[in-house]
Amino acid sequence: MNVLRRHYPEYLMEAAGLGLFMISASVVTAILEHPASLVHQAITNPLLRRLIIGVAMGLTAIAIIYSPWGKQSGAHINSVVTLTFFRLGKIKPMDALFYIVAQFFGALLGVLLAARILGDAIADPNVSYVVTAPGAGGAGIAFLAELIISFGVMMMILVVSNTPKLARFTGVFAGILIATYITLEAPLSGMSMNPARTLASAIPAHNWTAIWVYFTAPLLGMLSASEVYVRLRGWSAVRCAKLHHHNNKRCIFRCGYRAQSMGNGSQLLSDKLV
Repeated sequence: MNVLRRHYPEYLMEAAGLGLFMISASVVTAILEHPASLVHQAITNPLLRRLIIGVAMGLTAIAIIYSPWGKQSGAHINSVVTLTFFRLGKIKPMDALFYIVAQFFGALLGVLLAARILGDAIADPNVSYVVTAPGAGGAGIAFLAELIISFGVMMMILVVSNTPKLARFTGVFAGILIATYITLEAPLSGMSMNPARTLASAIPAHNWTAIWVYFTAPLLGMLSASEVYVRLRGWSAVRCAKLHHHNNKRCIFRCGYRAQSMGNGSQLLSDKLV
């Protein structure tokens, strides 16, 4: 429990980050998709509505990643991202466990708070607690789609965050991918990539349709991306588990930046020892 005592701020930040993401998703979806919404009535093209939702959620992700909390926790806000960095040796077992517990708890709390804000509107079939469920193509197509987009986002994170000239823009790339996926892929699977996000919506909605897809496809996709990355560039090419590292917040991970700075006889501000 010493780890919990020392690192609980990061765990709470992860819970808050995903909770805020779920609140934003619920509110934006209700505004754009609830039949009684004036915005929904004014924008009749579903593709355009998804584009607006995608941009809003992409901006939400960017805001979380570059927030003070996101800079400190690493802004995974996704249990599979955490598991993938654990597989890559960047996160210690207890930190990974507490991150994942916090993410599931934060996501559910976010949906429940959104329900208090939106009232009955969040239960409308067009909003439905922002449930992720397979589209008309069925669970097979949804599985394949989740596998592909999860592979894509994890590969982006690894390539961009470990490229010095691009690393500080990892959050921007993530936001762009989220906006693109919601616009184009959401009709296939609902665009989850995140078991914590899916379960948080499924519980109050009592909708468990093909929930196995959202626990398996993102995991396989992101782990596959990490395997491809290390085979191409090597294990040492993964520097840290933070999406945004060059800041003055402490880092609780097995951090390559810290090892480099200590080897040079100095220490970066962003790599404060815990």
